[in-house]
Amino acid sequence: MNYTYEELAKTIDHSLLHPTMTDAELEAGCRVAAQYGVASVCIKPYAVKDAVRWLAGSSVKVGAVIGFPHGNGCTEAKRYETELACRDGAVEIDMVINIGKALGGDWDYVEADVRAVCQAAHAHGAKVKVIFENDYLTAGGAGLSADDFKRRLCEICERAGADWVKTSSGYGFVKQADGSYNYRGATEHDLRLMRATCSAAVQVKAAGGVRDLDGLIKVRELGATRCGATATAAMLDEAARRLAANDSPTAADAPTGGAAGAPAKGQLGQGGY
Repeated sequence: MNYTYEELAKTIDHSLLHPTMTDAELEAGCRVAAQYGVASVCIKPYAVKDAVRWLAGSSVKVGAVIGFPHGNGCTEAKRYETELACRDGAVEIDMVINIGKALGGDWDYVEADVRAVCQAAHAHGAKVKVIFENDYLTAGGAGLSADDFKRRLCEICERAGADWVKTSSGYGFVKQADGSYNYRGATEHDLRLMRATCSAAVQVKAAGGVRDLDGLIKVRELGATRCGATATAAMLDEAARRLAANDSPTAADAPTGGAAGAPAKGQLGQGGY
């Protein structure tokens, strides 16, 4: 299947979440999002009002993160944070589950937490993406294997009213054997599993480690409709180049081998920011 530029651009949620980003950098990021015609920006909650102003006249939606990146806030705080973001003009909400509660098997709490955010957002006509942070779930939990644990989360989120389930925040760093911290982010395995578990009413979003056009194409081929990205310009410049050369972006383009020591093009689950 071939993809148009618009189809690829409207897969991207342009991420403007790094804690060091200044207001000037956030504004510049919104300009990039408008220039490339992406689906949305995913921005820090305090900057939602500004993002609405910066993106006025474009087709780019404004999204905000809630309980980000670790999901540890109490449910009422997440609900109120959602309310404020929606009042300020956010039309999409990316929330993080309470990961510790999930790993401990307190499923009622997890479901109520997600439902509270969904209800608050939906009351304003906004949609909700629920982040699992799959890098923290590799050993499973609550007596379930990793895959069954993720399936359970998909079922809970759908029941609670989620519009998307999402692999990662992009900030779920795990301590490695050498003492450094990294993460894998979205993997082919997890995207397939989440898409197969949810009904057609719930979409899937990939996030973390999708850094080139071939990776974006792979994400779409695996059934995800959105992808969080910081490499937006590079991805879409490459899409425009291929289309101009009558080399329409297709799944056949991904993946290809990279240079020695570098991830192959289109390869998911490689982490990095």
